[in-house]
Amino acid sequence: MPKQNPAADTRDLLSVADARRMILDSVSAVVGREYVTVRAALGRVLAADVVAPCNVPSHDNSAMDGYAMRTADLAAGDDTVLPVAGTAFAGRPFAGAVGPGQAIRIMTGAPIPQGADTVVMQEAVRRDGGRIVVPPGQETGQNVRRAGEDLVQGTVAVAAGTRCGPAQLGLIASLGIAEVAVRRRLRVAFFSTGDEIAPIGRPLAPGEVYDSNRYTLFGALSRLGCDLLDMGVVADDPASLEGALRDASLAADVIVTSGGVSVGEADFVRDLMSRMGEVAFWTLAIKPGKPMAFGRIGDAVLFGLPGNPVAVLVTFYQVVQDALLQMMGVSPLPAAQRFHVPCEMAIRRQPGRREFVRGRLLRDGGRLAVTLAGAQGSGVLRSMSEADCFIVLPEDCAGVRPGDAVLVEPFAGLV
Repeated sequence: MPKQNPAADTRDLLSVADARRMILDSVSAVVGREYVTVRAALGRVLAADVVAPCNVPSHDNSAMDGYAMRTADLAAGDDTVLPVAGTAFAGRPFAGAVGPGQAIRIMTGAPIPQGADTVVMQEAVRRDGGRIVVPPGQETGQNVRRAGEDLVQGTVAVAAGTRCGPAQLGLIASLGIAEVAVRRRLRVAFFSTGDEIAPIGRPLAPGEVYDSNRYTLFGALSRLGCDLLDMGVVADDPASLEGALRDASLAADVIVTSGGVSVGEADFVRDLMSRMGEVAFWTLAIKPGKPMAFGRIGDAVLFGLPGNPVAVLVTFYQVVQDALLQMMGVSPLPAAQRFHVPCEMAIRRQPGRREFVRGRLLRDGGRLAVTLAGAQGSGVLRSMSEADCFIVLPEDCAGVRPGDAVLVEPFAGLV
């Protein structure tokens, strides 16, 4: 028997990079916006720039508890004794001006009194009854936060296309803005396919497996903030699948299926996609996840993911997620965080496809390394649940020896 060349088996497969590029070139942001309160904007994508209607902060204020004074009153090389003429609080500013040779007790956030140009932190001075002793070496403007230091009135505070997190909510609130314009939610219909798929909560019949993929997809899509249509499990029957795909294409912007896209006799999704719409590709040079279809049915984008549980997650995060973010209006798309670390274990493999191995990062003092997170079969979801990163092995990698540097992609920020 002639020796097989695994690389030759992948010559006609689309690379992960080319698939991502093809998909991103063919999808655009959904049309439609709504106005929501600041709290409701968490996780939503801004449809318009948020412009600062005022300076932030609105006035010069103290960066810490201390004493406000005039630098001109301070001796250059010796202590300076100043009487304390009053107190300024954040909510109750000092009403008068700082006169020559005076200091004002000031709290963090309080407006800088008229005439003062510097704040000396309270730990640096010595209090002597109604006076303070200020050591030399103070500088003009120290510990003073200037008006507009954070944002100048009229500038863009948060750009359109930003997906709002806690920091963005706080920044918008600091401007006194109560409502913002956000993109409408992306509508995603999803379902599992297969006669062997059983619902959770009842005993399995012979040959059945529980429907884990639909819960995996629910979790991944929910964390993106999509508006979900869960269509359950669709049997391996052309008529049933055709009806489900037609209904989904009319109700959603995106359809995500799991199973039914390989070359088995009961794998109908790809053929139905070709008849009902168009198929851009249906196999990728990726492991796990080779059988994956992308195309359209009507106005809906369709991702036909593999049936193996780990392959569903790998293809979703490596190929699908950025497309959904782009359709949500996120701009620019977040960059994947990747870096090299030594691998603690050997990894055997054949070149040909880009492989995403489940790994677990190890920290020993200042040293970072990675190890395998368990068995790597495409149906072994436990190792995926115990992993915290992908070990990314390029197409030409012929294996990894202990101590070799490998590229890792942490789940933090990805999932």
